Amino acid sequence: MLKIDGSYGEGGGQLLRLAVALSAITGTNSHIIHIRACRDKPGLAPQHLTAVQAVAKLCDASIEGLALRSQEIIFRPGSLRGGDYRFDIGTAGSIALLLQALLPVMLATKVTCKVCVNGGTDVRLAPPADYLVEVLLRLIIQLGAHVTMRVLRRGYYPRGGGTIEVTVQPSSLAPIAFDAAGHMQAIRGIAHVTHLPDHIALRMKQAAHAQLVKYGTQASIETLIFGHETAYGSGGAIVCWAEKERTTLGAGRVAERGIRAETLGEAVGGELAMDLAANSALDVHAADQILIYLALAKGGSFTTRHISLHARTAMWLIEQFLPVTFAIAESAEQAHVTVAPLRKLP
Repeated sequence: MLKIDGSYGEGGGQLLRLAVALSAITGTNSHIIHIRACRDKPGLAPQHLTAVQAVAKLCDASIEGLALRSQEIIFRPGSLRGGDYRFDIGTAGSIALLLQALLPVMLATKVTCKVCVNGGTDVRLAPPADYLVEVLLRLIIQLGAHVTMRVLRRGYYPRGGGTIEVTVQPSSLAPIAFDAAGHMQAIRGIAHVTHLPDHIALRMKQAAHAQLVKYGTQASIETLIFGHETAYGSGGAIVCWAEKERTTLGAGRVAERGIRAETLGEAVGGELAMDLAANSALDVHAADQILIYLALAKGGSFTTRHISLHARTAMWLIEQFLPVTFAIAESAEQAHVTVAPLRKLP
């Protein structure tokens, strides 16, 4: 039984999701304590319950202590299995965050696995759906993953109602070095709204474009207006991404009541422009999320503008489960992260 302190590092939901995913992948019984101890409302929220239950389905796990606001669970995984699954968060809880736990497990099954998840596609404090599809998915595919992702319906706070479908075919991940970004090929983006004034999408687009132009970069940002057939509730988001020769970098923000459209667009354009100016191979958010996949590939490296506390927490946790080690070399301009298998003692 591996004991994991859920208050370590950033002490949030990411640590819990990653812990149960790694437990499922390695077949390790895990006792997770102090769950989300660093949050205003500690313990399991509804979306965390769904994430743990979803991973358990993929590995036939038994769980002790799984209840709303519980701060301690014991997760005993069985055998990994593929198949078709449907999970409903029941609120606008982020589908992207749920997939942070599910996707590595789906890849580890080595058989075809398909999941359809209902919940929030574009919600605060989580990657927007277009960031998943246009940035993170491209990076994982470069590692050798055979995965497709479709946003079937948009859903927003507070009721959710969105749907994303993910299919994983048998894959073998291989180490890769995201060290040199290569030449710029294109900068693209999507600014969308549902049941909000059309001009909000246009204003987000214009503000993001203005930030990128300051750095000598032109962007082709599409504006989309969704209706009843393709979205539920009211909301919106903007995501921009840079397609470079060897990588993809991106940034995104979700529309919020009381936050001007220009503020959202400026934040996205400015963040992506800073990553490009630093000549980083991965944006800060991708650097957090790619770690588990590089570890499963048993090696790799990347450069990024800086290493977040989320990323440092993930490195610590992954090393508890997998025979890999992380090394960080930092300068004033960027950080270089290396993932390597542990050397066996003679």
